[in-house]
Amino acid sequence: MDPIFEQKCLATRRHLLGGLGGGIGGLALEALLGRAAPFGREARGIESEANHGHELPADPLAARVPHFTPKAKRMIVIHLTGSPPHLDLYDHKPELVRHSGEDCPAETIKGKTFAFTSGTPKLMGTPRSWKRCGESGMELSDALPNLQRVADRLCLVRSMHTDQFNHAPAELLLYTGAARSGRPSLGSWVTYGLGSENQNLPGFVVLISSGVQPNGGTSSFGSGFLPSVYQGVQCRSQGDPVLYVSDPPGMDRKTRRQSLDALKDLNELQARELGNAETLTRIAQYELAYRMQTSVPEVMDISREPANVLEAYGAKPGQASLANNCLLARRLVEQGVRFVHLFDWGWDFHGTGPGEDIRDGLTKKAATFDKPAAALIEDLEARGLLDDTLILCTGEFGRTPFREGRTAGGDVLGRDHFPDCYSIWMCGGGTKPGFVHGASDDLGFKPAVDPVHVHDLQATIMHLLGFDHTKLTWRFQGRDFRLTDVHGTVVRSLLS
Repeated sequence: MDPIFEQKCLATRRHLLGGLGGGIGGLALEALLGRAAPFGREARGIESEANHGHELPADPLAARVPHFTPKAKRMIVIHLTGSPPHLDLYDHKPELVRHSGEDCPAETIKGKTFAFTSGTPKLMGTPRSWKRCGESGMELSDALPNLQRVADRLCLVRSMHTDQFNHAPAELLLYTGAARSGRPSLGSWVTYGLGSENQNLPGFVVLISSGVQPNGGTSSFGSGFLPSVYQGVQCRSQGDPVLYVSDPPGMDRKTRRQSLDALKDLNELQARELGNAETLTRIAQYELAYRMQTSVPEVMDISREPANVLEAYGAKPGQASLANNCLLARRLVEQGVRFVHLFDWGWDFHGTGPGEDIRDGLTKKAATFDKPAAALIEDLEARGLLDDTLILCTGEFGRTPFREGRTAGGDVLGRDHFPDCYSIWMCGGGTKPGFVHGASDDLGFKPAVDPVHVHDLQATIMHLLGFDHTKLTWRFQGRDFRLTDVHGTVVRSLLS
């Protein structure tokens, strides 16, 4: 509905009298009780800012204090879109190798639904070789030679599980807490709770490589029902960093400033008349866009980096790659951006072609990720940023311990979607280094020790960033929503 029309519809004599009646009754009740009734966030035990009545502070991206002292002040997420074959990267299953080619035990697949596999599939052990790395002895595959080098900094979880076995719902569940679009993303919740440390840059930046958007679309980094000032701003490593942020043809900087001042005056008039939080968001975004015109091109220019840094990441100025985006992530958090989300397409290893083979195909794809991810860890550590920067690397689910049904008769080895058990890793930001949490069973079908659901992961991330995940909420449609919905337990064994 048009908000102006809606406001006029409400401004009737009947509405006025009804409101006065309710107000007088409330005053009478307060007098009878002899004390002020609890109101706003205190009434609900909510400690975060700008919640009640959808009111926004004058500067919605100003840095704010979380519930308690955080281990992490900022976060970088590396999302491997399509979900990597964790049994060929992070979770060595010698027993699965020994039984490779045999039928799956009936109890492992009974009642289960898979995306592209039916009947009784064949078990498939990994063809990769493995190495125990560092002082921790963490076992990683030969597809990750650079991460092997930094294994003692990783916090590896081998007992993750989720509720969804298709890409988009699983990705949305991971990043918004719900399998359907419409909820705020992880980055939006973090930016809403913490604000930004640089008022000339967005609080939440999204970088996409391999040319394909996330499975969940913009909802994977959208603000949902939170004010849109908290949504992820997608930047590009080729061309203009942000679409439409440059001055249009025929408009110089001075004219741009004058036009924004006029728009600000008009928007402030509308905000006073309607009290719509999105009007205040619009003012803030116009002002941020103006400041971004000079700050964003500078921070996005990786040609300013020394040759040895570019070489460490495998980055090449002017290209769109995960290597460039990992380096950009370091530059952005160094400048005070609170949350950087990297999406890299091409990890859906079904085995439908050579690029999806868990032998040579995985070697080539992993090479585009392994080197820059390790370089990001070492670079942040060298700059004194790793201890308070949380890195998460994950897919939306795992891959099956058996061959994918459609490609089972071919020469290419691939795996189907698998939500029941998979691996992710974190690093820095208060996580325990050189640590492996949980374990899958001998064949990799389910968590055998210390399972971690996606809501538990979300709760743990929020804890590391200084939040009680049950109290960082936003009232919408009559109830308080949070990232973890009504679930989630902090996994304290992951904390340093």
